[in-house]
Amino acid sequence: MRFHAEHRFNGSEQAVTALLADPAFYLGLALPDLSRPELLEEGDDGDKAMLRLRYEFVGSLDPIAHRLIGSSHLAWIQEVRVDRSAGSGALRYEAEKDPRRLYGAADFVLTTAAGGTVRRLDGELIVAVLGVGRMAERRIVPGLLRRLDIEAQALDDQLRRGR
Repeated sequence: MRFHAEHRFNGSEQAVTALLADPAFYLGLALPDLSRPELLEEGDDGDKAMLRLRYEFVGSLDPIAHRLIGSSHLAWIQEVRVDRSAGSGALRYEAEKDPRRLYGAADFVLTTAAGGTVRRLDGELIVAVLGVGRMAERRIVPGLLRRLDIEAQALDDQLRRGR
């Protein structure tokens, strides 16, 4: 299922990319129904940064999700890539247990706007389970978008405080 999001930040592109590439930002971010992330890997060559984070879903799952994952916990790996010089980046995510069944990606572009920066994000979430995949995607994407909105608000709050 395709999704789109747009977020406005009160800071420069450089300030936004700095936070998006900062592991401390994600490690300190409380998101609903998710554990705090575990930092699995990070890389930064000055122009491009990459973070790999592990999240675990700690909220209540609907019955369809329970049938899909059984008694195990739902955890996934999220990779964040930021290209500072291009003002762009990407998110990649996949279920930890069976990445062929639940995965997705999103690309984002940062542009300067009046008084700040706009992030436009276009992505897709795929639940590759015959018969219930589309329905599961429709149930998951609103929560994904809500968490992206919360992340954006936290990022904007940090920009206003001056990090």
